[in-house]
Amino acid sequence: MFASVVLLLAVAVLLVLVLFPTSRAKNFPPGPRPIPIFGNLLELNLENPLADLERLAKRYGNVYSIFIGPRPAVVINGLQALKEALVNKAADFSGRPQDQMVNHAVQVKADAPGVILAGYNPAWREQRRFGLMTLRNFGLGKQSMEERILGEIERILKILEQSIGKPMSPQLMFHNAASNIICQVLFAKRFDYDDEFMKFFVSLFHETSKIINGRWGLIYDSIPMVRNLPLPFQKAFKMFKISHERRMEMLAENKKSRVPGKPRHFIDSYLDEMDKRGDDGSSFSEDQLCAFLLDLHFAGTDTTANTLLAAFLYLMNYPHVQERCQQEIDKVLDGKDQVSFEDRHMMPYVQAVIHESQRMANTVPLSVFHCTTKDTELMGYSIPRGTTIIPNLTSVLYEEGQWKSAHEFNPENFLDEKGEFVKPEAFMPFSTGPRMCLGEGLARMELFLILVTLLRRFKFIWPEDAGEPDFTPVYGTTQTPKPYSMKVQLR
Repeated sequence: MFASVVLLLAVAVLLVLVLFPTSRAKNFPPGPRPIPIFGNLLELNLENPLADLERLAKRYGNVYSIFIGPRPAVVINGLQALKEALVNKAADFSGRPQDQMVNHAVQVKADAPGVILAGYNPAWREQRRFGLMTLRNFGLGKQSMEERILGEIERILKILEQSIGKPMSPQLMFHNAASNIICQVLFAKRFDYDDEFMKFFVSLFHETSKIINGRWGLIYDSIPMVRNLPLPFQKAFKMFKISHERRMEMLAENKKSRVPGKPRHFIDSYLDEMDKRGDDGSSFSEDQLCAFLLDLHFAGTDTTANTLLAAFLYLMNYPHVQERCQQEIDKVLDGKDQVSFEDRHMMPYVQAVIHESQRMANTVPLSVFHCTTKDTELMGYSIPRGTTIIPNLTSVLYEEGQWKSAHEFNPENFLDEKGEFVKPEAFMPFSTGPRMCLGEGLARMELFLILVTLLRRFKFIWPEDAGEPDFTPVYGTTQTPKPYSMKVQLR
């Protein structure tokens, strides 16, 4: 009897070792010893692994490996290593892993991955090129886009005017505004902030961001056997399924009034491109269009809104910074009715504050995971094709030696000795290389126009009864400041 039990245990252990190998290949980056099934999952704080990843970098160096379940991943830290991987060897490191929770939740069809999660291939290049061209055609970087943003800011101003003298929560306001701005590009439509379409998508971005990169997302990616269980990550799948249905409804509605060759928005432009290509076997399809819409809507809402929330959190708690911004704004805009994006060249301090807010907000701390497209090398280590790559952008945004004040809010990080605006090489909140965020130009314009307009009109004050501010963000695919209130006064 005892011999039978020992034999069964031995077989079980052998099966675990065969089914869940955890050995490192020769010359693979070093890292902590994994355990079968879980890998290094138990060594990480699944609510927020950033401190643990920093601890491991101090122990193993800027290029090290961890196991996410049975699969190895390489974590890249520091400017030098990230530049070598994402810029100098971009073709080797610009793939996307295709078997993670985010892929399964977002992709309705395998051949319609959108742009953010698509593999590094001709179809991705074709879609990205079209996206960049179409965004430019609809005003990105032009006065028409500026006018859309300024129009949306009028709504923010009305909300703030109604809140003068009493604490208010800015979270939904900034998310609604950012969402509405990108909706004007995608659908040529503005929504009321209490519209069901708007409320659903803002909720989708907020809720699923925490799930995908939080505890349940890591468990889903690490332990495939639990994927069909009724665990909290199923909520994300349900919400993304509903979001696809909503986008299909929007597509059907727009097709009814569409005039081919006269595009009103992104959807029309994409359908025109589909007509032009016909059945040439290209990557253009209605399913791919819906996936692309989600990519642009998500990226165009969450990062901008969360950066604005971080900016005003710091401005309230560094009142001398807020006051200096207002002095510069008043001087440059004297006699002007409203701000223009071109005015940024005359506002080095405001520019520095915006960029420092982006740095401290650290909105996308681990970028979007990459994977290697072929066997390659990095910093002397051998990395096989298909290895998941985790670009730790946090490590660069807070890297000692790259900043005057690496761990404190200090606009001087972006000013030279003459007080002129400078952008250090380590500033990469939108990542870097070919996979750099599509919407960087739109985000930069929104951040500048919104912040300048609001600071010109109002003074923002940390409420007396709010206690000490907590600058630690809530971790997720995109990080957001913890909920807070602010008081608004007319200047």
